[in-house]
Amino acid sequence: MSLAVSVSLKIPDNTAYTALVALRKLGVEVDRVERSEVFLFDDADAGALVARITADEMIFNPNKHRISVLESAKPSWGEVWIEPISNPERIAVAWRLYNAHGAPVKRPVLEMAIERLLCNPAIDRAVTRDLFDRDNRTEGE
Repeated sequence: MSLAVSVSLKIPDNTAYTALVALRKLGVEVDRVERSEVFLFDDADAGALVARITADEMIFNPNKHRISVLESAKPSWGEVWIEPISNPERIAVAWRLYNAHGAPVKRPVLEMAIERLLCNPAIDRAVTRDLFDRDNRTEGE
């Protein structure tokens, strides 16, 4: 069983705002963008894992970060996890995109955002909820 932990900012995220502005300029219909780092672990005790992450000052600063254990070790709808092709640390950047009604964007809008800005296929791989089982997690992909 895999466990995913999200570390996000509780202060304004300038990177997410910059991505929002860029996506809009690139013709992607998005109203809000959220970003976090996702750490993936195998067979971990959630409580011990959260304690370990919050104790690591390189990952977590209680003044600016919030931490949560995710329900699933795969992206939610309207979300993409961008992982380096070589990812021994098992860390991803999660981008959540929302439309004007506050709902997660539909698949075509997410694909457009991935292709136009969020993923560089030379060094990254994009993992979405509906393609999660199809993706190969090896370097030779």
